[in-house]
Amino acid sequence: MHFLTGFVASILALTGATFSAVTARAAPAQMSVLFGGDMMFDRTVRATVAQKGGDFIFSCIDPTLQDADLVVANLEGPITPNDSMSLGSAVGSPNNFVFTFPISTAVLLAVHHIAVVNLGNNHIMNFGADGVRSTEDALKAAQVQFFGDPLNNAVVHISQGGVALALINYNEFLPTYTGADGASMTIEQIQEARMAGEVPIVYTHWGIEYATTSPQYVRDLAHRFVDVGAAIVVGSHSHVVEDHEIYKGAPIYYSLGNFIFDQYWDDAVSHGLLLKVVFGPQGVASLKEIPVVLGRDRRTCVVQ
Repeated sequence: MHFLTGFVASILALTGATFSAVTARAAPAQMSVLFGGDMMFDRTVRATVAQKGGDFIFSCIDPTLQDADLVVANLEGPITPNDSMSLGSAVGSPNNFVFTFPISTAVLLAVHHIAVVNLGNNHIMNFGADGVRSTEDALKAAQVQFFGDPLNNAVVHISQGGVALALINYNEFLPTYTGADGASMTIEQIQEARMAGEVPIVYTHWGIEYATTSPQYVRDLAHRFVDVGAAIVVGSHSHVVEDHEIYKGAPIYYSLGNFIFDQYWDDAVSHGLLLKVVFGPQGVASLKEIPVVLGRDRRTCVVQ
């Protein structure tokens, strides 16, 4: 043992290396990302936060959120100083679907390791362009990054552990995307990311609410995104977990369902899915599904 230790030390001395440097070079380049579905902080979720504090709704899921380099989810509405219109409204009434989240929501996200949110959805414009700007200001102040905002459809670029990612949105409900080739902006962003040596991740808002099987037009879009270089496609909007597939080696999850929400009328809406994906420099290295359940106490927990 003494001879072997001395021999290794001699080799390292000759090369100018150290044990720690050798170990660092041997470690694979990777980044772990946890993807969640739709988050809504109005209606009864807002009331629960006001009564019990924002930490309460994350108290059950926190260990899972902390066990990833990055957490990404869909922020299903704007952060504004406006009074809530949906809190206390009749279920199914127009006001019941108009969302605004307290300014403190941005810090709540940051504290609970949700470092990036998608803004490309059908509720982000509930309070117009001013609501979007208010959302962006609050997120920036809390150091939470965002992509897919309807004002400029920004892409988030993140490099860590030798891996460079580009988070790209496709939002079926943004007017920019109407027409026969509404996906052209998303396709261009995917191609630009590949040319820059980044791994393109497409996070979408699309499809039919409460449908557990994705429609054909959504499947066609997902395939187009992969054809031009997307490493993975992750969907939201339907509020239920939909089907998934592997297409040309790329995982496609058409909807992760709800993550933070107050829908409980059946198991489909009260159960969501988190994806823990490990990325290497070229794309997806591994993937783990983590089923979650949304409790009537407004906490989200991993299904045991």
